[in-house]
Amino acid sequence: MSNLDPNTLITVITILVAGIGIVIGCIIPALMEGRAAAKAIDGIARQPDAANQIRTTLIIAMALLETTAIYVLLVVLVLLFANPLLDRFF
Repeated sequence: MSNLDPNTLITVITILVAGIGIVIGCIIPALMEGRAAAKAIDGIARQPDAANQIRTTLIIAMALLETTAIYVLLVVLVLLFANPLLDRFF
């Protein structure tokens, strides 16, 4: 990789970082969504009369958790298709 020109090197590093970022940025919210759903089901099983409140809280929590993955996707797409590093350094 030492014989690559700087534009290609920055592009390759950006692609690698974007790939790693999307993997980590989607795995962690998915795990947390599963944990939230499991806790909500456990709470509904323990107190069925509070099911409506738990379900509402779960839907709000799932929406907030999913926005994290969407923000990661947005940052990765910006890095891949509108790379600001190329304009800044070259």
